[in-house]
Amino acid sequence: MIGSARVRLNRWQQAAVAVGSAVGALLDPRRADLIAALGETTGKPAFERVLERMKKSPEGRAILLEQPRVISVKVGHAWDLPANTFGAAYAKFMGSRNFSPDDRPPVRFMETDELAYVAMRAREVHDFWHTLFGLPTNLMGESALKVIEFEQMYLPMCLMSVIGGSARFSEKQRKLFFQHYFPWAIRAGMQCTDLMCIYYEQHFHEDLEDVRRKWGIIPAPAVPKQTRAPAASSAMGEKL
Repeated sequence: MIGSARVRLNRWQQAAVAVGSAVGALLDPRRADLIAALGETTGKPAFERVLERMKKSPEGRAILLEQPRVISVKVGHAWDLPANTFGAAYAKFMGSRNFSPDDRPPVRFMETDELAYVAMRAREVHDFWHTLFGLPTNLMGESALKVIEFEQMYLPMCLMSVIGGSARFSEKQRKLFFQHYFPWAIRAGMQCTDLMCIYYEQHFHEDLEDVRRKWGIIPAPAVPKQTRAPAASSAMGEKL
């Protein structure tokens, strides 16, 4: 899913893919392949910074060395863990939405194997972040998580997703997001540890609240029922 799918592009080709992907994603946010292409073609400097941070972190170095994958065959044991654990919370999040960790588009436009892996890792741990921050996969939840991701990685795609997502809110939802969830997400993204330097799979067996405290995670405030955003495909939010 990483090496064999890669395509090398020159700068003009990258720009063309980025523009085409951006236009296509705006027209159809369900096109996960276009969202992924946009994230890759605009995100190289950000992924390079993430890679350097990972190399300076013990857990980050272990991730780069072992290159764990968040796929069913590797994380399936989470479904058998006690209910209070982080792994069980992740399994519940995935199962309640009928999500599969295998439904990720391949990385195609990263120049090196290391950067390709970092991009794939960011894509695959997205659902761990949903679980830790307690965010739903509707438009408001995805937009709030993208604010946190931008705070953490400075990926242009994250900022584009927030702008595009908020443009689709109703007036009431937009007010709720920018007065309530946007300030929370800024604070949460700044306070928590470096999310790309956590070897999540090694912490599946730990208590969910314990890992939240250890990593400085501030769970999301509850969304009032009358202002909940309509359910939407998570493609716009999660396919970097």
